[in-house]
Amino acid sequence: MNDVQTPYNIEQVRKQFPVLHQEVNSRPLIYFDNAASSQKPLAVIDAIRDYYLRDHSNIHRGVHHLARRATDAYEAVRDGVAAYLKAEARECIIFTAGTTDGINLVAQSWGRAEVKQGDVILVSALEHHSNLVPWQMLAHEKGAEIRVIPIDERGVIDLDAYGLMLEERPKLVAFNHVSNSLGTINPVIEMTAMAKAVGATVLIDGAQSIPHTSVDVSAIGCDFYCFSAHKAYGPTGVGVLYGKREVLDQMPPWRGGGEMIASVSYTASTWNELPYKFEAGTPNIAGVVGLGAAIAWMEALDVEQIAAHEHELTQYATRQLKSIQSIRIFGEAPHKAGVISFLAGAIHPYDLGTLLDQMGIAVRTGHHCTEPLMHRLGIPGTVRCSFACYNTREEVDRFIQATEKAVAMLT
Repeated sequence: MNDVQTPYNIEQVRKQFPVLHQEVNSRPLIYFDNAASSQKPLAVIDAIRDYYLRDHSNIHRGVHHLARRATDAYEAVRDGVAAYLKAEARECIIFTAGTTDGINLVAQSWGRAEVKQGDVILVSALEHHSNLVPWQMLAHEKGAEIRVIPIDERGVIDLDAYGLMLEERPKLVAFNHVSNSLGTINPVIEMTAMAKAVGATVLIDGAQSIPHTSVDVSAIGCDFYCFSAHKAYGPTGVGVLYGKREVLDQMPPWRGGGEMIASVSYTASTWNELPYKFEAGTPNIAGVVGLGAAIAWMEALDVEQIAAHEHELTQYATRQLKSIQSIRIFGEAPHKAGVISFLAGAIHPYDLGTLLDQMGIAVRTGHHCTEPLMHRLGIPGTVRCSFACYNTREEVDRFIQATEKAVAMLT
């Protein structure tokens, strides 16, 4: 992080995102779909472009100059991610295809080896399908049981109920750092400590936290933490799984092929050391380079300044939305990230989202890959607006005006 903060200059930030400077349906684009995927600054686009222009080669093992240069660039990002997450070692950083891929890696490697018939897996009621379905598949295979940590009407995890559920000594506890649907910021340090006290393994889905807050996995104490680059100003198709070294050392590989082996015969193989035993095949090298550029860009801007800017926008937009008759907001935790999910009377979220798109405003509609949570709330889905570092108060004002107009048209 910067030792001395500079004033947050939103116009200078926006200049770094060419995609924002266009019209959609003859209106200036307002992009409020950042929880699904954030836009990319020039620093990331240029890093990927430069890699393909100058440095591309397959990595590791090659002795020629480009192979060494590409390998150095790839491994430098591993060092950078380890430092960014405050991981105990670079070997604890596994490059994946994204959060979903990381969770599946843990489920299919650690889970298949460790989870037995009758074991309990705890997940929260806030989970994205990616942190639910892999555990359901594992539980079905192993004869384990999924149990759900309840939330209150604000979208806050019930810690008392969680404590009682931990008395059953679950094998695994899996929960998100930030809810993608409601924006709830979970008390991950407290929840992890509670789980570790009863011997549970802990996995945290950090997909929605990395672009909005500093993360210290050593302070959190979790066994696994995963995120996707594309939600944090980086490219699609790449992500990170952090794991405690002693846990990763005991896990068998998930995918077989090149790079994850030490030696191969026709009848048997031995595995490479960490982190490479989990990185079979040619990886998304350019994507990893882009991830490194995204992290460096966030560090230069200062993620805490980003968080403060988004928090102010969220509070402002929430106040303005509540002034519109018939608006119901879902998820009003005292600690939440830049996500607002809402409905307007009996209007279907898809209809409202379609009208907003006609006015140049990109929001997300539906269940946001949290269908069980929507059932828990008794609704089919919501309209979700989610903020990033480049969004402005003026955009919020236009969004409020467009929403008022759309609601009037649909009522």
